[in-house]
Amino acid sequence: MNPRFEDLMYRAGLTAQGCWDQMDDYDRKAIEKLTELIVRECVAQCEINSDHSYLGAGSKISAFNIKQHFGVEE
Repeated sequence: MNPRFEDLMYRAGLTAQGCWDQMDDYDRKAIEKLTELIVRECVAQCEINSDHSYLGAGSKISAFNIKQHFGVEE
């Protein structure tokens, strides 16, 4: 599991004793996929904003940094 996602799940209480362990593999994968999709949506918004001349390169850099931070591949 991605360490950033794991930290966020811990902070959300999903990895509290028993909680994560009681979930089946399908539920765990669904939660991991949800977190990845949220990151991708944030990246997409940065990329959309980069099309506006007043935001430009800063949004592209933000999109890149978000992907790197969360380890999300293209």
